[in-house]
Parts: sequence; structure tokens; C-alpha cells
Amino acid sequence: MRWLLPEYIEDILPAEAARIEQLRRKILDLFFKHDYELVMPPLLEYMDSLLTGTGHDLELRTFKVVDQLSGRMMGLRADITPQVARIDAHLLNRKGVTRLCYCGSVLHTRPASPGATREPIQIGAELYGDAGVGADLEILRLLCDALRIAKVRDARIAIGHVAIFRSIARQLGPQLEAGLFEALQKKDVPALRELTKKCAGKTRDALLLLPELYGGSEVLGVAQKKLPKSPELTRSLATLRKLAKASRLPVSFDLAELRGYHYHSGVVLDAYCDGVTGAVARGGRYDEVGKAFGRARPATGFSIYLRSLAGAVR
Repeated sequence: MRWLLPEYIEDILPAEAARIEQLRRKILDLFFKHDYELVMPPLLEYMDSLLTGTGHDLELRTFKVVDQLSGRMMGLRADITPQVARIDAHLLNRKGVTRLCYCGSVLHTRPASPGATREPIQIGAELYGDAGVGADLEILRLLCDALRIAKVRDARIAIGHVAIFRSIARQLGPQLEAGLFEALQKKDVPALRELTKKCAGKTRDALLLLPELYGGSEVLGVAQKKLPKSPELTRSLATLRKLAKASRLPVSFDLAELRGYHYHSGVVLDAYCDGVTGAVARGGRYDEVGKAFGRARPATGFSIYLRSLAGAVR
């Protein structure tokens, strides 16, 4: 049957296409209002450029093809954010703060969640050149405003901070840190207990406590009281409190959320709403990506899955 498409790849028909286009225009207009400039990266890039700075987080999700002109391996982008970081680092090469936005399709080798499309449409905003919490606050408010414009039901934000885990686990060595990361990602408490058997008492207690540190603002008080004291922990918790106060949508915390651990360097944001399985938007701080491109630049931003958002509109 020649008209069949690959699994989890679909045509977008008129009614859905109209909803997506209306939202795209509204959200881009919001970005333009806040001085974000539109960029349009290519769908295809050489692999060594496409995955620079992302660790292995995107490699398994990226379709790979051989360039018939150069013989080099190329990839179909699975995420637009690293491309925008490359544009900021090498093509624009500006000093000071740069605000960029984008909208386009990405392609995944497998669905990100059960039943999800393998060709999501991402729309997002990225802020470069500002390492302060003010940049994180701006990005959070912009994400909240985008979700409010969409008029989805029960929109809410979950916030984490990868530096909290790093402040505890960094002293344990890379091999054990990697194992602890895997266990926390899966919320596998028995594996966490096994891995921490030989850790010092306070470190072990802190790592075993992390999976329980999710919920409302009370989580931050428990973390402040029970986790090992360090300047990094104090700064991280102070940032989370400021974000909670500034959010225009309900906020929860998950201090064991390590999504994009090898990619993110600070705050991690996930947005949810009724009618969408999993996160409808994701983002956070990723200062190390610009460094990987040869130009260290503080960076923070988010991507909204536009097709998912359009499907949840009231």
C-alpha cells in the first residue's frame, strides 16, 4: 500500500493544521514583543556539529544519513536548541545578551513517549550571555505567558536543579556518579540503596532522600535542612525559591529530576497541562553547550511541543 506512512509519522490535516498555525503566530508574536529574533536552522547537519555539547542525550534519538557529496555522516535534527546555540556562538558572535527564537519540525528515531509522533514541531526561545537568575526568571515568565496564550487547561510547571545532585555526587567519582544518575532517573530506590552502601553516612542519606524531594515549596525547606551544606546547594535552593515566587502558573519541585543531566547545567523546567501525556514543554539552563562550540556563553531557554499544545487547546 503505497500511501501508508512510517509508524508514528502522520499527515497533519486542515483542522489540526489551522490550530497549529494559529498558535505558532500567537507565540512567535509574544517572542517578538520581548525582543527575541527569529532564526531558521537547517533540518540536516553534520553529526559532529549537531551533537556537540549534548553528551549522549540526543545521539540515540537522531536519524543518521551519509552525505553523498562529502561522504561525511549527517543527522536529521532531534532538537533545535543545540543548533541555535551554534548560531549564537559562531554566526552571530555578539557580545552581551542575545535573544533568539525558532519554530520547526524535528525527527526522532523512536517516539519520545507511548503513541507520540516521531516528527514533533518545536517552538522555543533561548537567551544567551546572561548567567544571572534574572535570565532564568525571564525564560520562566515567557514560558508561562506562552501557555496562557494557548488557553490550555490546568497548565503547571515542574522545576528541578541538576546542581543539587552534582553537589552531592561529584566527590564519588565518575563511575559511581553515572550509576547513581541512572538509578535516580528510573526512581529505582533499591538500586540506589545498593550503589550507596559504601558511601559515607551523610552522603548516603542525602542520595536516598533525593527521590522523596518532590512536591510543593515545603520540599525546599526539607532540602535546606537535611542535605549536606554547600555553597552550590544554597545557591540552587535560592534560585528555585525565586523561580517559584515569579511563576505565573502553579509550581512543583522535583530535586531528583535529572533529565538532560549531561546537557543542562542548572535549572530544569518541565511544563504540563491537561490533555497531553508527558511534558508539553521543556527547558532550563545549559551553559556548557556554547563552550563545546568553542565560545563559552551562559544560556537558558525552553522548547514547546507545538503539535501537542495545539491538541490540548480548549
